[in-house]
Amino acid sequence: MKTHTPHMASSPIIQLLSVLLGTWVGWRLLKRAFARDPFAHIPGPGSSSWLGGNLLDVFDKTKGWDFNFNIAKTYGRVSRITMFFSAPGLYVYDPKALHHIIVKDQHIFEEPEDFIRTNGKMFGLGLLSTLGDHHKKQRKLLNPVFSTTHMKEMTPTFYSVTQKLQRSITKQIESGETEIDMLQWMTRTALELIGQSGFGYSFDTLEPDGVQHQFGISVKNLFRGVNNTGILLTRFILWPHIFNVGSSGFQRWVVDTLPWKALHEVRDMVDIMHNTSVDIFESTKRALAKGEDPSARIGGGKDIMSILVKANMNASQEDKLPDSELLAQISTLTFAAMDTTSNALARILDLLSQHPDVQDKVREEVSNAFEEHGSELDFDTVMALPWLDSICRETLRLYPSVPTLSRHAREDVMLPLSEPILSKSGKEINEILIPAGTDIIFSILSCNRDPKIWGPDADEWKPERWMNPLPNTVSEAKVPGVYSHLMTFIGGGRACIGFKFSQLEMKVVLSLLLQKFKFSPTGQKVVWEMNAIVQPTTEDAEVSSTGERKLQLPLKVSLVSSK
Repeated sequence: MKTHTPHMASSPIIQLLSVLLGTWVGWRLLKRAFARDPFAHIPGPGSSSWLGGNLLDVFDKTKGWDFNFNIAKTYGRVSRITMFFSAPGLYVYDPKALHHIIVKDQHIFEEPEDFIRTNGKMFGLGLLSTLGDHHKKQRKLLNPVFSTTHMKEMTPTFYSVTQKLQRSITKQIESGETEIDMLQWMTRTALELIGQSGFGYSFDTLEPDGVQHQFGISVKNLFRGVNNTGILLTRFILWPHIFNVGSSGFQRWVVDTLPWKALHEVRDMVDIMHNTSVDIFESTKRALAKGEDPSARIGGGKDIMSILVKANMNASQEDKLPDSELLAQISTLTFAAMDTTSNALARILDLLSQHPDVQDKVREEVSNAFEEHGSELDFDTVMALPWLDSICRETLRLYPSVPTLSRHAREDVMLPLSEPILSKSGKEINEILIPAGTDIIFSILSCNRDPKIWGPDADEWKPERWMNPLPNTVSEAKVPGVYSHLMTFIGGGRACIGFKFSQLEMKVVLSLLLQKFKFSPTGQKVVWEMNAIVQPTTEDAEVSSTGERKLQLPLKVSLVSSK
C-alpha cells in the first residue's frame, strides 16, 4: 500500500504555520481596532481589501500602472494609503519629502526589514541586504570600481562583448528581416557584460545557437517568483516572525518539505545563483593566490571582483570584509546590473521601433561617430553623443525599471513638504508627523512624471527635451536623485552604486545595434509587467504551468541599407 510521505511530512509544518498565521491575524486585528490613524486627515484612495490594503494595487503586475497614475493625478504628491492589514501608510513623491526620506533622515527611513531579510536569504549579506554602518562599510570598498575612471578602463571590454552580439544578430538576419526576441539577447548580453567586466568570467558565447546560462535565467525570473501573490503575503505576514526559527538546515528542510511549487522554483533559482557565485569567487581567489598574470584573465584583470579581493586584502582590519560578504556581492551585483539594464534596453528598442524618425536620427549620429573614431568609441565620446544620451535619459525618466520603493520609519519624525497639501477639511498641511513603525511607499514613477517639475508634456516620450535647456522648475524642484534630476537611480546612501556602469552599457549596446540594424514592431501587443522590476511580455506569450507569461520582446530586425 502506498503511503503519501510528502503529505504526512508536511502536516506538522502546515499546522504550525496555520497556528502562527491565526495568532498573527488575531493580534493584528486587535492592534488595528484600538490604534489611532495618524493620517486620517490626509486624502487617499479607499482600500481594495482589508488584508492587502492598497499594496496589492500599487504592485499589481498589470493594473498597477493605472493605479499609480491615478493616485498621483487624483491626490497629488502625498496621499494616505493602506498597507497590509489595512495599516495606515503614505504614498509620497514630493521632492522635499523625498530628500528627507532618502538623504537627510535616511538613518530613520530605512529599507523595510522584510526586504532586507528576503534579500539576505536570496543574495547573502551584500549591498541589498545590509543597513546602516554595515552598508556604508561595503560601499566604501565597492565605490572605486564603479568610478568614472574605472568605467573608462572597462569600455573596450564592453565593446568586445557587444560586437559578439552584433555578429550574432547579423547571422540571424542574413536572409532578410527576421523576428527576434530582443529581451533574451539584451539579457544574455547584460549577463556577459557583468560577467567579464565584473568577475573576469564568461557566461555566454553570445552565439545564435548558444545556450542561455541558468544563472541569467534565474536572476531574470527571481523577483517575479518572489512577488508571486502567495509568497508575497507569506513574506509580509509570517516571515518577520519565523525567519530566525531553527538552524539554516531546519529552514531548508521546511522549504523542501512544503508542497509549494512556486516556493520551490524560487529555492532552485537561489541555489543556482549561490553555486555559480561560489565558483566565480573561488576561481578569483585561486588565480590571485597563484600569482597569475592578471592581464591573462578575462577582462584583463580589471574586473570588479579581482580588484575587490585585492583591495580587501590590503584594507585595514576595520574596513576588511569577510569572504561571505564578498561572495554575496556577486549575486547582488549581477541582479542589480543585469535585470534592470536589460529591461531598460528592451524598452528603448521597443520605443525606437515605434518612433522610426528618432531611430534614424540616433543611427545617423552613432554611424558618423564610428566613421570618425573607428570600430570602438572611447568612454568620453560615446557618453557625449546628444541623441543617444537623450533617448537613454528620456526612457529612464518616463519608464524607470523600478517604479516604486518603500521605507520604514524607525522613530517618530516630521516630514516637511515642498508645497502644502490640503487635508480632508480643507486645511493646509506643510509637514506631516510620521510615527515610528510607519511604512511609506515613495514613487519614482510619479516624481519622474510630475507635471509641476517637467511641464504639461511630462507623460510624453520626447527625447528632444534633453537637447534644449530644461525648464527652471526642474532644477528648482531639487529632486534628490543622483542622475539628471531623476529618481530612477534614487539618491543618498542607498543610491544605485552602478548607475555609471548601467549608462555605459546602454550606450555601447545601442551604438553598435543602431549602427547596423533597423528595428520595427511585430504587431504583437507588448505588455510591461510590474514584477517589482518592470519586464516585458506579450498578450499571446506562452504561459507556464504557474500561470506566468514568458518574458519576451519580439521585434522585427533587418540590416540597415548601406549608403
